[in-house]
Amino acid sequence: MRFAKITDRVANLAANKWAVHFEGKQRRDAGEKLIFLSIGEPDLPPAPAILEVAAKKMQAGRTRYSGGNGEAPLLDALSKHYTKQTGRAIAPDQFLFLPGTQTALAVAFLSIIEPDDEVILLDPYYATYEAVISAPGGIPVSVRLDADRGFHPDVARIEHAITPRTRAILLNSPSNPTGAVFTEAEIRDISALAVKHDLWIVSDEVYATLIHGDEKFYSPFFDKALEERVIVCSSISKSHALPGFRAGWIAASAAYCEKVISVSETLLFGSPQFLQDATAYALTHEFAETREMQRLYVARAKALLKGLRGSNKVTARMPEGGMFVMVDVRKTGLSGEAFSLRLLREKNVVTMPGESFGLSAAGHLRVALSVDEAEIAEAARRIAELAAEII
Repeated sequence: MRFAKITDRVANLAANKWAVHFEGKQRRDAGEKLIFLSIGEPDLPPAPAILEVAAKKMQAGRTRYSGGNGEAPLLDALSKHYTKQTGRAIAPDQFLFLPGTQTALAVAFLSIIEPDDEVILLDPYYATYEAVISAPGGIPVSVRLDADRGFHPDVARIEHAITPRTRAILLNSPSNPTGAVFTEAEIRDISALAVKHDLWIVSDEVYATLIHGDEKFYSPFFDKALEERVIVCSSISKSHALPGFRAGWIAASAAYCEKVISVSETLLFGSPQFLQDATAYALTHEFAETREMQRLYVARAKALLKGLRGSNKVTARMPEGGMFVMVDVRKTGLSGEAFSLRLLREKNVVTMPGESFGLSAAGHLRVALSVDEAEIAEAARRIAELAAEII
């Protein structure tokens, strides 16, 4: 039988990147005890109050069809959330509610690019970005970020990569995998390029609430003048430790949402009502659990860095945001993939090789801050131990 070309465009774009993780899962399923630091899934429980809202609303019959872009209470909650975040008025008609950031990204690129259009991708990048660009026929164009500069963008490099076929720039700050939080000046400079070359900006902001230290989150969506070209994709997966809810959205101009609702409804005609209710509640209340989650991510990152401090072969820097640390293993002479495989097979620690996230992350490991401080410290000890054994 004949298949559509999309099946070839996205084939194997992500599966091989998770090889170390899958091997670790197989060993764990066989009964081995491993330290899992490969997946960015919060290990901490969500606020019980959010779960109670979902359960009560479901039991009350909020399980019927809903509108394609989200119901009024949810859209009002998103409006209030983004009005507070951006410092400017964001209306309820500026959102599309979707099952998670991944679907939001897919809808974004389905709605703005044609086959052979190019999208600037800052490397390192999340493992599925190539697929969401390639699915509608787009061409990912990687712009390398320098590890020794903390993986912050070089605007001149970005502009050099722009061609007449470029249609968009994909941003992710705080970054998965690097933990970099782009400065306001960097975002403004990239936005100026988008204006100059008439490009869309797709901004993955799923880690926007997880800012560490003195860093400040800044989005191109903060600037009213950029609203017509900015598409924000986000969710409560990481901010509220609810990845299984699949509760995400697009924030953009009202004109964009009106134009794109038909694309969104082609994929999903209405999200579950009870999940919308729980999301609205999450966005309009404060929770001790979310504050504690952020505190623990910082404490875990510090524990990892402390455990690596004595090594002369592996190093790491404190992430500026998010829930990952990049560990530099280049001085061992091994690739990130080779090191991570040995780390799994010899030390029972599961990480993600940097090469899964692009060329710029080669020679690194991405470590998820998804276990407690004691396990993180033990993982750091094993990483340093393996590095010392490599001649």
